[in-house]
Amino acid sequence: MTTALQHLNLQTRLKAASIHLGASATVAALTALLVFGLWFPYPYRELAGGRELFLLILGVDVVCGPLLTLVVFDPRKHRQELVRDISLVALIQVAALAYGLHTVVQARPVLLAFEADRFRVVTVAEIDPSKLEQAPKGLRTLGFTGPRVIGVQIPKPTDSDFMSNLDTAMAGLEVTFRPAFWRAYDEQRATVRQKAKPLSMLKQTHPEQTAVIAKAVAETGLAEGRLRYLPLQSRRSANWVALVDHETANVVGFAPVDGF
Repeated sequence: MTTALQHLNLQTRLKAASIHLGASATVAALTALLVFGLWFPYPYRELAGGRELFLLILGVDVVCGPLLTLVVFDPRKHRQELVRDISLVALIQVAALAYGLHTVVQARPVLLAFEADRFRVVTVAEIDPSKLEQAPKGLRTLGFTGPRVIGVQIPKPTDSDFMSNLDTAMAGLEVTFRPAFWRAYDEQRATVRQKAKPLSMLKQTHPEQTAVIAKAVAETGLAEGRLRYLPLQSRRSANWVALVDHETANVVGFAPVDGF
């Protein structure tokens, strides 16, 4: 009789843990869809970071919740006690998920900035929110729907504050991270077209990457002759290029190829 009761108890625990696992997996899938479909679209999940830590937290969250349910769920417990224990497990899961989302929100890319002769990915963590009011109107908020393409005004040697800006950049705070130097992308489209290079140069420099380049070109839906490229970098990587429509200067694609 005792063995039969133990077996029934184990079956009940496993059923409760399985239900919890299904619910956790559903929440994890929806959360991942939000993060990687909206905040970290390709290729920013490779360039901006945050993905690995979030996936680790999400994985632990999905596994640990059902395991804790397996441990604490006991049909012999009083209903009030059982509800308390399961609520505590759910609270732990929610806290872990909230921490993971907070990490991703801080790491999310918000700008794709044209910087003299290249594009740079800028994340929330690289921007001082207290300086956002220094940006031009229309660029003073950080969105949640993927990076916005902007331009950056590069200081000139003839500027009165050139040396102080140079010192700040040498200290690690480049102008791209400083809202006062942000500009509407439309103001720099002509410069983008001027600085962008033909894909033939990229193929000549990296003949081993011809297939990768061809795939990226095909994904744009444009003829190769209409495309140009510029180096694309972030704090994590400099081995990418942005593909640019030479007629409009719009960024239309990306390829994991060193553009420098």
